[in-house]
Amino acid sequence: METIKNYLDAMFANMPNTPEVRKAKSELLQMMEDKYNELIEEGENENTAVGTVISEFGNLDELADDLGLTKEVEEVHGKEADIPSMHISLEDVKAFISNRTKKAMFLALGIMLCIISVAAPIIFDTFNRSDMGAGVMFIIIALGVGSIVFSSFVDSDWKFMNRELCRIDMSTASYVKERRRSFEAIRAICVTLGIILCIICWVPTILFSRFEDEIGASMIFLLVGIGVFLIVYANKVSSGFDKLLKLNDIKTIAGSYSNEPEKPIKYKSKTAQSVVELYWPTMTCIYLIVSFLTFQWHITWIIWPIAGVAHRAVVINCQADDEE
Repeated sequence: METIKNYLDAMFANMPNTPEVRKAKSELLQMMEDKYNELIEEGENENTAVGTVISEFGNLDELADDLGLTKEVEEVHGKEADIPSMHISLEDVKAFISNRTKKAMFLALGIMLCIISVAAPIIFDTFNRSDMGAGVMFIIIALGVGSIVFSSFVDSDWKFMNRELCRIDMSTASYVKERRRSFEAIRAICVTLGIILCIICWVPTILFSRFEDEIGASMIFLLVGIGVFLIVYANKVSSGFDKLLKLNDIKTIAGSYSNEPEKPIKYKSKTAQSVVELYWPTMTCIYLIVSFLTFQWHITWIIWPIAGVAHRAVVINCQADDEE
């Protein structure tokens, strides 16, 4: 029976997601199930019954007139001829998720190395070797930049998904949703811990104020680096699941496979989207620069709650107006 449902899902995948099409699909499924049960009662085995049902009902082109979907089927064929879509299999999806995880790891690691590199001159300055500290800093930055650049090549085989129209079937979408659901707890922990580390990064300057100011200052960059690593890694992996679930045209039956609770955010332009995506990294840089220049860590933490309030206003201003 599950085979029949999967066959029907594939048959209607590119059909428009309208009440008429959904009703026709439901009626056809009921007829196929009735025929399947009838064959089973007559003594046919499951495989034979499924094969008979599929061959007897044929394809959507043959059923279009009976279902009253002639116009819709013709429109779908015309659209497919103009803009063909590529089917992404379950095996391909698993490979994409694996590559996305590696990309997230290298990207987050690169950003973290660039942040903590500033701690090297501070630490070496305690030994009066600031020249060596500068050299170590540039080595760490080089490793960080190399990791970021390498991350762009990890998923190079999947760049076509940004250029071509792709689609996934219902069983594959269910697999992706399950993986996303299981990762959500990890993401929540990583993001929460990352934000906490960025907020309390100034604490070491107080704890070590009686001993070595350099230790407290270097710990700031270490905590922020780890915090940013956790946030970037978790969000990058999570965005991979969302990308897969948004492959299907939202106006088709296949577009409902993701069952997203909220509409995807649409921005006014690419620039507006970039502003939103770079908001928190920019705030982090501002916080570090101001704090490091003033060393007023007990005061500069106020940047974070202000940035949190301002973030909502930035998103609202960059978000495109709903046309519906």
